[in-house]
Amino acid sequence: MRIAFLTAPEGVEQVEFTEPWKAVTDAGHEPVLVSTRPGEVQAFHHLDRADTFPVDEVVDPASAGSFDALVLPGGVANPDQLRLSEPALSFVKDFFRRGRPVAAICHAPWMLVEADVVRGRTLTSWPSLRTDIRNAGGTWVDEQVQVCDHGPGKLVTSRKPDDLKAFCETFLDVFAEQTATA
Repeated sequence: MRIAFLTAPEGVEQVEFTEPWKAVTDAGHEPVLVSTRPGEVQAFHHLDRADTFPVDEVVDPASAGSFDALVLPGGVANPDQLRLSEPALSFVKDFFRRGRPVAAICHAPWMLVEADVVRGRTLTSWPSLRTDIRNAGGTWVDEQVQVCDHGPGKLVTSRKPDDLKAFCETFLDVFAEQTATA
């Protein structure tokens, strides 16, 4: 499987990027770092700068059609920046239009709210997004991992870095299951 990881140029929470990336690699799949501009992305440990990572593809002209699934890592600044990028929003919406699975952790569901793909779905996130998700027509639950199969494509969401092990195991299972039936 070829799995896109969409991040902003600055602000992705490092552990929410590196742990899922490692899980995808360890499972024998191909992770691809997609961002809104070429070069590198700057990761953070909360508010402190951490490592940088090279961008593999730029979201415009990247297409959801060339990927099997999408991972949206968190960090407060990451989805906040991506929400303002029309190409990034179109990229996310295209995964849902195509029925491809998506996984989002922590603050990343802000992208889903902005892309208007939350309505009728049940998901979890960092607690401060609860009202945004509800206002966008979704149902928010306080669970370690939530899998929603309402609508085209399955959506896997998780709350925080402490949930990463369960998040990675679950999205890998869901991605493999959905890709096998596609």
